[in-house]
Amino acid sequence: MNVLTPNIVLVIACLVFAAVFFYPRLIRANLWRATVTPLASIIGSGFLVAGPILAHAAGAWAWLAMLALCLLAYWFGAAIRYNITHLEKHLDDNPAPYHAWLERLSELALALAYFVSVAYYLNLFAAFGLRIGEVLDTLWIRIVSTAVIAAIGLLGTLRGLAGLERLEVWVVSLKMTLIGGLLVALALANFHEWQAGELVWAVKHHDQGMQSLTVLLGLVILVQGFETSRYLGSKYSAEVRVRSMRWAQWIATAIYIAFLLLITSQFSGGLPKQGGETAIIDLLKPIGSLLGPLLILTALSSQLSAAVADMNGAGGLLAEASGRRFPVRIGNLLTALVAIGITWFANIYEIITYASKMFVAYYTLQSLQAMLMSWRKGHKLRAVFFACAVLIGLCVIIFAQPVEA
Repeated sequence: MNVLTPNIVLVIACLVFAAVFFYPRLIRANLWRATVTPLASIIGSGFLVAGPILAHAAGAWAWLAMLALCLLAYWFGAAIRYNITHLEKHLDDNPAPYHAWLERLSELALALAYFVSVAYYLNLFAAFGLRIGEVLDTLWIRIVSTAVIAAIGLLGTLRGLAGLERLEVWVVSLKMTLIGGLLVALALANFHEWQAGELVWAVKHHDQGMQSLTVLLGLVILVQGFETSRYLGSKYSAEVRVRSMRWAQWIATAIYIAFLLLITSQFSGGLPKQGGETAIIDLLKPIGSLLGPLLILTALSSQLSAAVADMNGAGGLLAEASGRRFPVRIGNLLTALVAIGITWFANIYEIITYASKMFVAYYTLQSLQAMLMSWRKGHKLRAVFFACAVLIGLCVIIFAQPVEA
């Protein structure tokens, strides 16, 4: 096969997807703009680390493990969508004390989750950025991520982050364009391997049984982000937020499953001791020389935008949870300080698991809210459905373990 073919196909595919995702009418469409916020977070960092980590944990069944994660996220998303439709009005009117208390606790849990996710996003940002110079040293990744976290934290403390949020829809359009091109290039590579009789999915499986399950439970952050629709009420109606969250989760699930199916044949070994978070670059190098730079560009744009969004979200939620005793800017500063601390005391896989547990704590509280509200409204089957989500959330918090390279 001509080595230039994948690169040419990649460029053509990216141009086609760019024509779609940068189409002015799409960018201005209300539903798409509402979908962009949750979609940006769901397919941000998770898209980059999902392949190597899940192939390491689940072998040739990596795509099935990702499907399970996406279904779990959709389950939690159903609880949040129910709360958008039924709980928000109740909270605005005269909420029962336990609903108000649970909502305040949920906001605090989400703010704490954002603390960890900022560290997660910017550690990946540093790791992918340093791959330009082929630097894999954990110390340098921590130094660079600390500098970036400090810079964004200082910006958020002194001037706020609102101006950077305007770039979100354009960054997502770029990211979707690059991901679309990547999927087409991977499909072409798989097709050529199939034609040559070289397509093999027999990936070595490192973890077994319960250990694989506990690792999988610690990867919920790979599909996190849909909850942001819950807090867009000032811009969009409840109906638009519910629809946009569904669309974001459907699109992300389709992308993840396609990606895992196409990448599984490329994975032939375990995670390296250094650089495991950027293993996707080495994994795809044989397919085309442009894939490495494309992945780095995708990583830098998605990690930075996601970190900015989460730092701003943490600051806002801390301000709300404290009854405005803490201004948003102080919340941003606190988020940056905690994220820097996490960077120096945990490796990337531990950060992923900690972040997953914190987000699941929020989802569990929201599922409990949905259970109580649905029972109150006489929706007994839904109450049981959300009660099961609460139990699953507790299992994740208790049993999830980080992956080991």
